[in-house]
Amino acid sequence: MASEKILKQKEEEVNALAEKIKNAKIVLLTDYRGITVSDVTDLRSEVRKVNAEYKVIKNNITRRALAKCEIEGLDDALIGPTAVILGEEDYLGAAKAIYNFVKENEFYKIKGGIVEGKVMTAEEIITLAKLPSKETLLSMLAGALLGNITKLAVALDQVKLQKEAV
Repeated sequence: MASEKILKQKEEEVNALAEKIKNAKIVLLTDYRGITVSDVTDLRSEVRKVNAEYKVIKNNITRRALAKCEIEGLDDALIGPTAVILGEEDYLGAAKAIYNFVKENEFYKIKGGIVEGKVMTAEEIITLAKLPSKETLLSMLAGALLGNITKLAVALDQVKLQKEAV
């Protein structure tokens, strides 16, 4: 039987992780089998750039923290080696960073995750990661609106020229 000190330490780990999960906009569970230490170092660097955190946490501790947050549906993702990515600011940036890494490393896989409190499959997270960024979408919208305004201005100018000619 484990000592009380060890049990207390594990309980503290579970509580700390549960608190991070509650505050996170995105929690990704990934399988890191088959990647090198330098790859993990590069990935941690990319994840830090989007203000997220990459940790390897025991599945049992992650499972208990999820249960403490009343999150269900990720038990299948907590089989085998699992890395946890937690992002408190922007869920899209973290999803894109992991997805780009997955594209370059065939061994690394997204198992599932939570986005703003909703449990999602790996496929749903990949679909989300493929979306353009918010800034890109806003610039596309501005371009579309500007194009329509330009067409309207040209049409009104043509009406003016026709009336002047008559």
